[in-house]
Amino acid sequence: MAWFLGLGITGTVLLALSLIFDGVLDGILDGALDGWLSLPVIAGFTAMTGFTAAITLGTGTTGPTGATLTGALAGTGTAWLTYRLSRALMRDQTSVTPTTDHLLGTSGKVVTAIPADGYGEVLLRLAGQPLKCAARSTAPVPLGTEVWVEAAPTQTSVIVRPVHH
Repeated sequence: MAWFLGLGITGTVLLALSLIFDGVLDGILDGALDGWLSLPVIAGFTAMTGFTAAITLGTGTTGPTGATLTGALAGTGTAWLTYRLSRALMRDQTSVTPTTDHLLGTSGKVVTAIPADGYGEVLLRLAGQPLKCAARSTAPVPLGTEVWVEAAPTQTSVIVRPVHH
């Protein structure tokens, strides 16, 4: 039973190392079997095999061979689940990063009056976050006016027109 407990503890230590070093140790097995030999998969297999075999042996219903087979079966199942979960997490996609193209057609408020021949400032919302941009318009636009973005020539400037209700 001590061998099985040692195997389970070794697997747990490997799992802790894979969490602490966050993939640094995976470079050793880079590209091997498309993730099947990643450190979390090996750690899950080792820990589950050892602990399941120790529990099975401790119940007295089987000998070392039966406990080893039961542990290996449980370890294989755990390795497969670990592999599938890690693959699902790796494929998880985040939202598209907002760009100036996402500003086109949005509305905002003038926070610094826009003269006919220069820049003012508008407060817009991009992906739910406030964004203050330099703004130009073909006509003067007073403070507090609601505007629509017609173009975004740079990352920090927009061309706007007043919204007429």
